[in-house]
Amino acid sequence: MKLVSSKQKLPDTEKVTINLGLVDLAQMDLLVEEGFYTNRTDFVRTAIRNQLQQHGEAIRQTVVRKRFVMGLQRYTKTELEQGVARGERLDIHVLGLASIDDDVTPELARDAIASIRVLGAFVASDAVRKALADRTFS
Repeated sequence: MKLVSSKQKLPDTEKVTINLGLVDLAQMDLLVEEGFYTNRTDFVRTAIRNQLQQHGEAIRQTVVRKRFVMGLQRYTKTELEQGVARGERLDIHVLGLASIDDDVTPELARDAIASIRVLGAFVASDAVRKALADRTFS
C-alpha cells in the first residue's frame, strides 16, 4: 500500500523497477525496433495488461471473497459520524484508492474504523494515518 499525504497530489502512475535477463531485454528491444511497440514501457504495460486480463476471473473472485471495493472509495466526515452514531465500525477493504477527507479527526477515524486493508494507495492526513496505524494492513 502506498501512503500519500492528503496534501500531496496523487500521481496517475507509479514507477515499478524490474530486472530482466539480457536475452529477454534484447528480444523486447527487437520488438520495439521492428515497430510492434513504441518503446520498452509500451511493451511492459501491454504485457501487464494481458496478464491482468488473463487472470481477470481470479481477480474478480478474490475481490468478492475478500470483500474489496474496486476503484476509488472516499470516506467523509458525515459518513463516519453516521456510522459511529449507529454503533457501527468499518472494515475498509479497497483495491485501488481509499481516501479519508481532511476534516476527519484522528478521534473520529479511530471510533469509526475497525481495520483498513488497501491494495493501491491510501490518502489521509498524517494525524489520521498515525491514529489508524495499528489497524492498517497491506
